Amino acid sequence: MHELLRQAGRAITPGTYFGWGEVTIQSGNLVIIIAMLALFVLALLLPFPGGRSRK
Repeated sequence: MHELLRQAGRAITPGTYFGWGEVTIQSGNLVIIIAMLALFVLALLLPFPGGRSRK
């Protein structure tokens, strides 16, 4: 049981952080934010399916 706790403690490592002045963000969160922004831009630019054929 103690060995399991020791191994779990070693598995938890601090993440990589990026900082710009007063702003600090973890790399995993930065990837998620960039993916969300890309999907948002695609949702604005791509037309709805079948939306152009209506009169």
